[in-house]
Amino acid sequence: MTDETPASGPDESDPSRETPSTSPASDSRTERAGWGPLERVHEALDPYADIALGVLILAILPQLIVEAGTTYQARLLTLFLTFALFVVALNIVFGHTDQLFLFVGALAGIGAYTTALLAEAVGVSAWLFLPVGGLAAGLLGMLVSYISARRGMTVIVIAILTLSLQLAIMEFFVGARTITEGSTGFFFADLELTLLTETVGFERYVAHYYVLLAFLAALLILYRTLMTSKYGLAFTAIRQDEVAAESIGIDVVWYKTMAGFLAAMCIGLVGPLYAHGEGWIEPSMFAFDTIDVLVLIMLVIGGMRTTWGPIVGAGVIIYLEEQLHAAGQWRMSILGLLLIVLFLYFREGIVPKTRELRESDVWTRGLPAIVDRFR
Repeated sequence: MTDETPASGPDESDPSRETPSTSPASDSRTERAGWGPLERVHEALDPYADIALGVLILAILPQLIVEAGTTYQARLLTLFLTFALFVVALNIVFGHTDQLFLFVGALAGIGAYTTALLAEAVGVSAWLFLPVGGLAAGLLGMLVSYISARRGMTVIVIAILTLSLQLAIMEFFVGARTITEGSTGFFFADLELTLLTETVGFERYVAHYYVLLAFLAALLILYRTLMTSKYGLAFTAIRQDEVAAESIGIDVVWYKTMAGFLAAMCIGLVGPLYAHGEGWIEPSMFAFDTIDVLVLIMLVIGGMRTTWGPIVGAGVIIYLEEQLHAAGQWRMSILGLLLIVLFLYFREGIVPKTRELRESDVWTRGLPAIVDRFR
């Protein structure tokens, strides 16, 4: 698992290495040697089959939900995917390495302001500066993770540190009026894809939805690849016991710093897309209570350390929020009560709880037992 540990290869003096092996692994390799290109492609893509199916379902969703000539449903769908992207990124750094980033909004704001202001200053498409915005946020996340790992900060201390940064960066966005236009903000919708809106004929929000879906598909593949590699094993070891992980050669500082950089960069890339969807950039869009609270709730409700938990959590919370608009001033109170119920029944998250029920025998033995009681 460690980088420092040399790989244990076969002993060159061992004569048995010349003897053809009859082990299952050898048989499998022999069988694979006869495979054609299609079989090899199928084997390589098999771990991502559920991601492909999920993305396909999400791709069909606008055609089923969005009514022609309206933007309400399409706007909700774009908001859902935007928060799903934030939650997947937070899942990498908090779910797998216990670094509680409470400045997701600030990182998204850094990505959005950097992209928009540079594009305006240079006079080119904002798409060209989107990676720069992501990189700026990623470097800040990397710095925070590096310092916290070097100093052995606990999850609570990291939360306080990042929350302080969140508040400080928000004050900067408001105070630097000559650069950011202060609390009034400015118009931003420079991430249009004319190929989708003019050539294909999609409505603006639907086109934006498919751009976000492409980002989500890429991020889910990155997440699955990361967690099935040596990085995933190292993250698990670090989360369970940092001292033990370090004692067997895992570079804790390196892996935590990489997790912080990747998560922050992803959030920084999504920030400009979020601003484009809203059509505006202003500090209140990236405030703690606008993004961070919701993202953390979505992650816990959906299920940490799972591929689909962040998407399910984002969908549930966005749906509940919209349904409770009719409740007026009671909306937040009712939402709080619903969240308490959800936390009580899905302490590990909706996705892990659903998986547990599916794998248990509750459906085969539990239900007949209940039916027998009423006979």
